[in-house]
Amino acid sequence: MEPTVSAFQLLLAGDPALLAVVRLSLIVSMSAVGVATLIGVPVGASLALTHFPGRTVVVVVFNALMGLPPVVAGLAVFLLLSRSGPLGSLGLLFTPPAMVCAQVVLVTPIIAALTRQTIEDLWEEYCDELTAMNVGMVRRVGTLIWDGRFSLITIVLAGFGRAAAEVGAIIIVGGNIEGFTRTMTTAIALETSKGDLPLAIGLGVILIAIVVLVNALAWTVGRAAQRYAG
Repeated sequence: MEPTVSAFQLLLAGDPALLAVVRLSLIVSMSAVGVATLIGVPVGASLALTHFPGRTVVVVVFNALMGLPPVVAGLAVFLLLSRSGPLGSLGLLFTPPAMVCAQVVLVTPIIAALTRQTIEDLWEEYCDELTAMNVGMVRRVGTLIWDGRFSLITIVLAGFGRAAAEVGAIIIVGGNIEGFTRTMTTAIALETSKGDLPLAIGLGVILIAIVVLVNALAWTVGRAAQRYAG
């Protein structure tokens, strides 16, 4: 119980080190989800409404990438950003932007694949109406995205949950540098191995609270979608 009590004392006291780790974690995860949303939603919607040779392969690849191991994503980004890699001249390795890139690689396939399924279902429902009105591709995508906005918000929240709980990729590309690239998940792993349980428990409590909040928001959005549809 002693480490737990100390952890809550850190939380109540607003420990600067703890708050800095939480702040960086939220900035990295929210930035990654924002970029992944800007990429994944249009790609998923376009994939749902277009047919071309090899489309099935692309759909299967996106679905498979939803389960991409984080360490593999981290390794891929590390190779791109390393000094001998194609983007090494940017000097992003072991910085927060590199961590954002790794999380974008993880989250984008999730958002794109789930968006494709959502828009495809909506297209089956509104196909006749939109075709009869001679609505172009761009307007089709915009109309279906707007109509499915509640479901898409839930998808984005799921992507944020994936990003916030990730540890393997950001350790590889961020280096877990104290005060610079240390996030909640990497700090929990490090502090537990060091035996500094109060800080690890405090960060764990905050991470659990964030996950619960995200799930509560997803549930609320889902309920709102049901009322809207009704």
